[in-house]
Amino acid sequence: MKLFIFLLVVTLHTSPSYSQVQVKLGHLKGHVGDSVIVCGEIKGGVYLPNANNAPTLINVGYDYPNQLLTIVIFGGDRTLFEGNPETDWIQRKICVSGRVELYRDKPQIVIRNTNQISFEE
Repeated sequence: MKLFIFLLVVTLHTSPSYSQVQVKLGHLKGHVGDSVIVCGEIKGGVYLPNANNAPTLINVGYDYPNQLLTIVIFGGDRTLFEGNPETDWIQRKICVSGRVELYRDKPQIVIRNTNQISFEE
């Protein structure tokens, strides 16, 4: 019995919660540092091949500079995604999973693989 209680306590104490919370697009600032799932419509994007890390920036909710979320794909990961996300994904509804960060007071999620996104048709 002591072993069971010990294992239960250790399991509950050492198992961090890795579950992702579904968050509304406009509420991301309250979830900085959290791993979330968020959905919205892509309104625009830009690829910056000459910038540091050659990012692709995808604006969700509204176009830049009023976007509610920026999806970031760094140059090293860009080849994992077909076509040109900054143009091919416009007007599509996307769901993204990942950790919310702030960049210049705007929420962003960096995606590093195709498993982090899904499109609603």
